Amino acid sequence: MSRRLENKKVFVTQDNDFMDPAICDLFSNEGAQVQSKADPVPFDNSFHHYQKDIGEIDILIANLAHNPCTARVQEIKDDDWQNLFNVMVHPLMTLVRHFAPRMAERGGGKIVAITSAAPLRGISGSTAYCAARGAQNAFIKACGLEFASHNVQINAVAQNYVSNPEYFPDTLLETERFQTHLRRNVPINRVAKASESAELALFLASENSDFIVGQIIPFSGGWATNT
Repeated sequence: MSRRLENKKVFVTQDNDFMDPAICDLFSNEGAQVQSKADPVPFDNSFHHYQKDIGEIDILIANLAHNPCTARVQEIKDDDWQNLFNVMVHPLMTLVRHFAPRMAERGGGKIVAITSAAPLRGISGSTAYCAARGAQNAFIKACGLEFASHNVQINAVAQNYVSNPEYFPDTLLETERFQTHLRRNVPINRVAKASESAELALFLASENSDFIVGQIIPFSGGWATNT
């Protein structure tokens, strides 16, 4: 094995949720020193307590997920809308605001956000979710430009149809209704393994991606092909 992240210090948010297990396993196997936290990422004064034992890191994986709160626009609940932004959008800003300047001071670093391809096309009935994920993607594009000259590369894996316990659990994938939907909507006609998405995150976290900044990279089997 090439050990592509030998001795790199990595922090991954939302331990055991969304893409954390696959990313932590792969990064550890590639030589990284991986730390993660199960607690939701706060975006108020309590963030100081949250981050105080993390220390300096080379790579941040912003793995932020929330129930999609599926509902038509007229049925969106205020609490659902606010919770989507509170869990996925505001913490992303807080994480980047804290870690990116420190990476810049040290001479470089990598930030990879695991977002969604949903806002690249839009999904009827998931407007609130698309709005929150779209805000994440827009933030990554802009802050990626701000830190590019400081050798800090900030990008996102905008995924959909990837096996994970949060959005595509095995119980869903095994149903005939979902398989029919898959054949009609995803050109590759299958769901990606979590390890495949983790490989893209690994590439963006490695030195091989130094020329890539502020990019929202679709990873969806052809369901979304551009940003």
